Amino acid sequence: QKGTGKWTSQVSLDLGIPAPTIAEAVFARIVSAVKAERVAAARILSGPSVTFSGNKKEFIEMIRQALFLSKICSYAQGFQLISAASDAYGWDINPGTVSLLWRGGCIIRAQFLGKIKAAYDKKPELQNLLLDDYFKTAVEKGQQSWRRVIAVAVEHGIPVPAFGSALAYYDSYRR
Repeated sequence: QKGTGKWTSQVSLDLGIPAPTIAEAVFARIVSAVKAERVAAARILSGPSVTFSGNKKEFIEMIRQALFLSKICSYAQGFQLISAASDAYGWDINPGTVSLLWRGGCIIRAQFLGKIKAAYDKKPELQNLLLDDYFKTAVEKGQQSWRRVIAVAVEHGIPVPAFGSALAYYDSYRR
């Protein structure tokens, strides 16, 4: 691992800013990279033998919600880190402007970058995207699906480290 995820995780630790979902994505890639070891472990280690019995179409929509909310938390962590780095290093970065730059020509081209820009335009000193009305409402609307997807995944032995990390971040942040 030598990319931006690793650097971002290291800087978040250096600055004391929580970015667990970003770090978890890095760790998931590291685990994925040890394929031979995982293949050998699969022959030795067992997991649950449960069959999904719910409505697949409805569950797919729940997965979409879980992905969206996990993305929101990941962006919340990233923008919180950008703001902290800006303060720590005297960079005077405008988070709303960053979202526009990403929208224009970066690997992080997400449709809701415009919503992020709007959030920072409305409140330039926004501490966390989760505190913006749009993102707060999205999480409130979809969090039951998010929790259900993670529970079903755990029940079936399916790793969802970023989903779980994002939800744990949300739950920790709101308490």
